[in-house]
Amino acid sequence: MNKNIVRIVLIASILLISISNCTAAENEFGIVYAWSNDEPATVEGMILKINEPFTVKVTIESKIDGDICLRLYEPGVTNAYEVVEGPSEIDEFIKNLNIESGWKTTYIWKLKPNGDWTNGNAPINLFVQFNKAHDDVRMIQFTIANPHILDEQYSGFNIFPTRTATDPSSTDQPPSQGSPGFGVAGALLGIALVVMARRN
Repeated sequence: MNKNIVRIVLIASILLISISNCTAAENEFGIVYAWSNDEPATVEGMILKINEPFTVKVTIESKIDGDICLRLYEPGVTNAYEVVEGPSEIDEFIKNLNIESGWKTTYIWKLKPNGDWTNGNAPINLFVQFNKAHDDVRMIQFTIANPHILDEQYSGFNIFPTRTATDPSSTDQPPSQGSPGFGVAGALLGIALVVMARRN
C-alpha cells in the first residue's frame, strides 16, 4: 500500500508540473507567459462590470540576440478597455532593442472596462514579435483573457472580478482563489485513489 501511495503522489506531482507549465507559448526565438488576475492564459469565465479593474501580466524570455516588440490589443471594432496603469496603452507597441539571448522581463497592466462595449465578451490579446535579423522574424499571439462585460457599474467592493462557469449573468459568487490546474490534478488523484482502493 505504501508503494501505491508513493506512486500516486509522484503521478500527481508530474501532473501539477505539466499543468502549471502549459501557460507558455514558445517558438525557437523565445517564450511568452501571460496571466490575468494571476490565472494563466487563456482565462475564460471572467465576469466584469464597467470600471472594474483587473490585471494582465506578461513575461517574455528571449532565446536570441535581437529585438522584441509586443503589444496588447483588442480584436473587436469597439475598444472595450482603458489602461489604468501600465507600460503602454492598448495597441501601443513596446520595443526592446538590441537584447541578448537569455534576456527576460515582465510587464503588468491594470485595465478596466470603459463602458463602450457591454453584455458581451471582449478578449484581450497579446502579440509578440522576435526579430533576429531584418528578414528573420518569429511571432507569437494569443488571447490572455476573454471577459464578459456586464452593463452594470462597478461598486468598488470586489478585489477581483467574479468568475462563474455556470451562470455568466450571476455575479454573486465569490472569486476563485485556487491555483489553476489543481482542481484537475485533485480529481485525477481522487480517481487514482479509488482505483487503488478497489484493487486491494
